[in-house]
Amino acid sequence: MKYIIVLASLLFWQQTHAQKTENNATLQTWSFQDCVTHALENNISIKDAVLSKNIASVTYQKSKDAKLPNLFGSATQSFSSGNTIDPITSDFVTEQVNSTNVGITSSVTLFQGNQLNNQITQNKIRFEQTSLLAEEVKNNIVLNLLENYLQALFSKEDIAIAENNLKATEKELKRAKARLDAGEITLGDYSEVQSQAATNKYTIITAKNNYQQYIIVLKQLLELDPVTAFDVKPLNESKDVISLSLNKLEIYKKALGYLPELAASNLNIAANKKEEDIAKGAFLPILSLSGSLGSGYTSINSSSFTDQLDLNFNQRLGLTLSIPIFNRNATKAAVKTAQLNVEKAEIEKQTTTKTIYKKVETAYQNAMSAQEQLVAAQAAKEAAEQSYTLALKKYELGALNTTDFIISQNVYTNAQQNYIQAKYLTLLYHQLLQFYQGNTITL
Repeated sequence: MKYIIVLASLLFWQQTHAQKTENNATLQTWSFQDCVTHALENNISIKDAVLSKNIASVTYQKSKDAKLPNLFGSATQSFSSGNTIDPITSDFVTEQVNSTNVGITSSVTLFQGNQLNNQITQNKIRFEQTSLLAEEVKNNIVLNLLENYLQALFSKEDIAIAENNLKATEKELKRAKARLDAGEITLGDYSEVQSQAATNKYTIITAKNNYQQYIIVLKQLLELDPVTAFDVKPLNESKDVISLSLNKLEIYKKALGYLPELAASNLNIAANKKEEDIAKGAFLPILSLSGSLGSGYTSINSSSFTDQLDLNFNQRLGLTLSIPIFNRNATKAAVKTAQLNVEKAEIEKQTTTKTIYKKVETAYQNAMSAQEQLVAAQAAKEAAEQSYTLALKKYELGALNTTDFIISQNVYTNAQQNYIQAKYLTLLYHQLLQFYQGNTITL
């Protein structure tokens, strides 16, 4: 027992010293809305999702630009000797030839099995899908903030309960020491109070550690520097609990229309169907138009460089038709793969729908349960408080032994903890249900 008391005292001193060290920095107290605003602007997961969205936008624009003609310029300087063909006149000569060839070429695809148009449509769908996925990431960050913010508030109240218990126990410890010296209680009774005080110190340490864990998570979600002295702002007023008249099926229908997951799944199906159209386009011929302008200079001709560029100026215009005959069934395999991906996307949509229903169902059931627990926990807390107050008076008058008094104190402590836990769980699930209906989370 002495070892436990010494260990708890040491841990308590370390925790208090660490807290004082942190408090030397400027403490920043954030409301939930402050956290949401900051996270939406700074969270790296959100930034990553936005970058994916921007990449999809660039890909979409690139597919639209693919319908434009290309244009290339070229310039060639060559030197040859001996038996050779003049690259400008195409004459066979047996002397040294110094030649210059310049030109521009351009080509444009006129028809490619409608693949270019389908690619544009698909990339537009993918861009819209990544926009929805970015919204989903934002929603997940907000919900993570909500859960950890309320958990931090719960931990703060848990710390306050533990600290109040320690103060009461230390007060009783002084009284017990006086009674021990007066011979009114035994050493065993005094040791029980000592043990309870050490247990309360240990409970404070545990509660503060739990609080710091939630603070760490919040700092990471907010992308704050680890050394930032950060604290959460207590709620100004209690929130209304969820009404039992809410219909979970109505909430589910609203969630399907509000949450971006289902819309993203629908777009995924549409994008894969376009992939199938693109693959089928490879069965059709490709028609392209090309043209070029060019000229050149050769040392074989005695005319000047400028005159030769004018005399050798040439133009070319041509149509090319490419007809696919056999490509080792690559197109057939691509079409089949695209069809299978459509089926897979439809299954993923069903999974998404089930996941949304599970979220709503779980939040609804937990909200109903937490509300009932809150009512019961409040009644239990009030009864335990009355019992503890009576036990304290009896103990001070010597009409109650130490063991029964400590039991009464622990029952009251558990009742307080159960109440604040039910309170914050009720608030959490109520806010979740509001969120699933498209309403703003307000704390």
